[in-house]
Amino acid sequence: MTDVQDFSGTDIAVIVPCYNEAAAVGKVVSELQASLPTAKIYVYDNNSTDNTATIAAAAGAIVRHVARKGKGNVVRRAFADVEADVYLLIDGDDTYEAARAAELVRVLLTGPYDQVIGVRKHSNVAAYRPGHTLGNRVLTGAAGALFGREITDMLSGYRAFSRRYVKSFPALSQEFEIETELTIHSLHLRVPVAEIPVGYKERPSGGESKLRTYRDGVRILRWILSLTRLERPTLFHGALAALLGVVALILGVPVVLEYLDTGLVPRFPTAILASSIGLVAILMLVLGYLLDAVGRSRQEAARLTYLRHPAPAVTAEVRLPIDSPQVVRR
Repeated sequence: MTDVQDFSGTDIAVIVPCYNEAAAVGKVVSELQASLPTAKIYVYDNNSTDNTATIAAAAGAIVRHVARKGKGNVVRRAFADVEADVYLLIDGDDTYEAARAAELVRVLLTGPYDQVIGVRKHSNVAAYRPGHTLGNRVLTGAAGALFGREITDMLSGYRAFSRRYVKSFPALSQEFEIETELTIHSLHLRVPVAEIPVGYKERPSGGESKLRTYRDGVRILRWILSLTRLERPTLFHGALAALLGVVALILGVPVVLEYLDTGLVPRFPTAILASSIGLVAILMLVLGYLLDAVGRSRQEAARLTYLRHPAPAVTAEVRLPIDSPQVVRR
């Protein structure tokens, strides 16, 4: 059943990235209109070769085009161009419960939160294959371990955002890494986040998944490592320094023991190599501390950008209490 809520006075923008979603986009737009009748629905067509744009426009959406392929490029363009108080992001493939869009917005406003994530709950194996489930758990756990706070479903594409979150979000990724970047940005700034369960179903007949389990998993893991290098430089460079230090010890200890025993250093190349690797390890550790100081300045600048915008405000009566068991605060 569609959940409808009056959000009069709140400017809500729904962003629907689409690539060849003619089989589903019309239904998604209709359900969003029923759930959020006052919202503006933007369908961003990412070089579709079918009639996605035509169907979306006929359903009443505002259609815009992004030539550069990739969901990350679409989200970056949408966040830059669209002005609103609340943003809702949902895929155009009709796998998420678009009818519950109002619930995500309501939780965001009553928190107030800066991000509400729709945690996928599925009853059909075809909708969310075991490989995807395992990959999501591994990647979500890795991000939580590295950035200090775990999100249940890091790769969910169904989210609501405050304006101050969107306008402080750098959007550097290009493809399906965008969900990872959205999650880590909230962990990095330590903004209030909530999660609610939403249904997740199989694509409708005629729709084709754009996900590639192994390729996209490796891409997301590489993105997490890249963000670790940028956001946790002491940890990243410290780990490299420790690895190099172990190598230097393995090479150097026999040389030192031999010198203490005989007073000679017959293996000069090994001694020089061990010393060089040891020096590189020290430089790597120092570099990590220097980059950490630079990163601190970047984090402060990002926080100040975030604080330039007011918190989301409640403009209508809310039926769902904030202590509802459906809402998980992070």
